[in-house]
Amino acid sequence: MPKNAQVTVKYGPYESSGTVQHRTFRLQGLLAALNARGHRCVLEESHERDQVDLLVNGQVVYTCDIRTLEFGGDGKLDPVCEEAVLAVDNAY
Repeated sequence: MPKNAQVTVKYGPYESSGTVQHRTFRLQGLLAALNARGHRCVLEESHERDQVDLLVNGQVVYTCDIRTLEFGGDGKLDPVCEEAVLAVDNAY
């Protein structure tokens, strides 16, 4: 996939401190890693609990459990972020 691809990050709610709601704290590293590779990210809430989907050209190229992403950070040491960025880079 060429750089500057638009990646839609669909994320569902997850439980934290006894409350289930949409939060972006665990997406910070993923977004930073994608932006560092030159991709543009668009956040979109979904109803799928605990799930993150990365879409390129309307096609899902990567899916993971949002709870497996590291909280905060830059995504450089998170193996799930590395795998997700690779999936976006290899899309189409």
